[in-house]
Amino acid sequence: MPQPAAAGRLAAVRAKVAALEAGGRADSARLPFGAEAVDAALGGGLPLGRWHEVGGSGLETETGAAPAAFTALMAAPLARRGWAVWVLRRDDLWAPGLEGLGFPADRLIQVCARDEAEALGVMEDALGAQGVAAVIGEVEDVDLTAGRRLQLASEKAGATGFVIRRRPFGGQARREAPGSAAATRWRVASAPSEPPAGEFGLGAPRFLAALERCRGGRPGAWLFEAKSAFSWEARDGTHPLRLVADLGDRELAPAQSVRRVA
Repeated sequence: MPQPAAAGRLAAVRAKVAALEAGGRADSARLPFGAEAVDAALGGGLPLGRWHEVGGSGLETETGAAPAAFTALMAAPLARRGWAVWVLRRDDLWAPGLEGLGFPADRLIQVCARDEAEALGVMEDALGAQGVAAVIGEVEDVDLTAGRRLQLASEKAGATGFVIRRRPFGGQARREAPGSAAATRWRVASAPSEPPAGEFGLGAPRFLAALERCRGGRPGAWLFEAKSAFSWEARDGTHPLRLVADLGDRELAPAQSVRRVA
């Protein structure tokens, strides 16, 4: 049986471990999606002051188009509170496209890094800088040490980080590092758009998003649609992503459910 003093120290160590597993900030702020199913899975909304991982599959691991658009929509409300820094490995980010999604391009600072080590270093510096609300970085992988450094930098000034898993120049995928310090991990793919009722042509961008991992939450999968950049700005800053359907066990919902607009 442990002595009282030893038991007290053991309890303190366990409490510190629990705090670290929760991101070090049990009472951290959250950014709600405004959809009950999504916010419940996230424990109230997307945790702020932490960093999140967003990836794709297939060709998206090179182009990063759908993960980048989805990340921009998640980060847009934060970018309206301060500066946003986007760290690139390949100089192919199109600011007018971000503006069309509702992301404030006039609050964006783009940095093109020479390699992954430099990209992670720039992210770390930007997360700890005053006045920066969101930092987005495109890297292939983040090992546990680099992830912890990003988390400490996020906590320093309260900025929120987003890592887009991308191999910008193709090539063979590296072996994925074991473990992750990310608060959430998403896998995103594009989905067919649907024009408004009675209209023809393309509708708003849609995304199949699977929440694969969430500290203090639970996995889930949903079909999201980007709101009009003008409509969501005009309505008290509601989240720019709208839930179309809950996909349950990451399988496509029945056609009638997918077509229903929440």
